[in-house]
Amino acid sequence: VSNKNLAIMGRRIIASPVQISFYFILLIMGILGNTTVVRVLGKSIFVDPTGTRNSDIIIFNMALSNLVVCLMRNTVLAISDLGLELSVSKLSCQFLMGVWVWLRSVNVWSTFFLSAFHLLTLRRVTPMFGNLQRGMSKPLLLSLGIIWFFNYICAIPAHIFSTKGGVNTTETLMLVSSTTRPVLSCVWNFSSTYSGLAYATTSMVIHEILPILLMIFTNICSIYTLYKHASRRSLVQDASVIKRIPAERRAAKVILMLITLFIASWGTSVISVTYFNYKRSSSSEFFLIITRFSNIIFIALSPAALAFGHRQLRSFIKSFLTY
Repeated sequence: VSNKNLAIMGRRIIASPVQISFYFILLIMGILGNTTVVRVLGKSIFVDPTGTRNSDIIIFNMALSNLVVCLMRNTVLAISDLGLELSVSKLSCQFLMGVWVWLRSVNVWSTFFLSAFHLLTLRRVTPMFGNLQRGMSKPLLLSLGIIWFFNYICAIPAHIFSTKGGVNTTETLMLVSSTTRPVLSCVWNFSSTYSGLAYATTSMVIHEILPILLMIFTNICSIYTLYKHASRRSLVQDASVIKRIPAERRAAKVILMLITLFIASWGTSVISVTYFNYKRSSSSEFFLIITRFSNIIFIALSPAALAFGHRQLRSFIKSFLTY
């Protein structure tokens, strides 16, 4: 690096044709899958808002964040893999770096919000009350708005400490929520290595480690709550509650599948990036390749997990395949 005070990120990884093909497959799966979820649930939410489930609004928000990340970030990465050299101005780099960090952070917390909402639904006095509630809930919409706003505030440093890099730029810092190499020639530009590392570590704790730990906690609590409901099923007199217990079990399995997939993909990314930031070795490039794929696996596979447990999505896919 020509400037000793420049702390930047984004190694150019020379991907093999197999890696490029696999990445494109995951990208297409992510775009088509999340577009389907957004289309199906969005139609239900905006056409008949009074009959919308709160859980559908949360799933729509998560799928929307997945889709926007795919279109604004992963698509650009895929184009870069093809060898197309794209370049933008410094101001555009500052805007894009901030948006990338913002969207990835929203994606993380939106996934956690789904898990937390399901736990709160299960722990109500009438276990299924939350999912039976129809119409757009103002507290729910406010909570989702806070997620988007709070994460934008946290992404402001990414707008400030980024710039347009040179052709031969290599990184000395990696941030989980952003890219793994210079894209559109955009790189980090902190005043010192230590300030860059401090921001990367803080971002990792807030947007990676904390949500993952909370997801693990909420899913353990959900499983325990379902177990208690099942053990007390014979004592419940309300037929509607008894009827909803199997449905809540299926929902819990789907959410558990989603969170397990998320923890596996993002946990791998966190470990790889932490290794890169604190222990440089000949295997660093291998860890960067792992990070690239682990960042998109959840986005690509989560729609399939949702379709497995969501009746409306299943019926849409069946009608589409049999048309």
